[in-house]
Amino acid sequence: MYRFAKAAAILSGQAVRQVGQVRHESSNLREFHAKYGSGILISGVVFCTSIWSYVITQSGITWGLSPVNKLQPKPWREAEE
Repeated sequence: MYRFAKAAAILSGQAVRQVGQVRHESSNLREFHAKYGSGILISGVVFCTSIWSYVITQSGITWGLSPVNKLQPKPWREAEE
């Protein structure tokens, strides 16, 4: 049990150091988002809009047609003997 506890303590210490490094480097992430964030967001919106526009207009899928009041039953025909 002692070896397990020691290994867990070592791993948790390494995790704390890694979190500290990430927090220290997060200022670079803030600069990246401030510089490129809106451009990436706008390009994503344009991409998704163009793909969905193509799918809706060119794919030939019939969208949202309900069969209510459009399907008529076949006329009844008597069984021939």
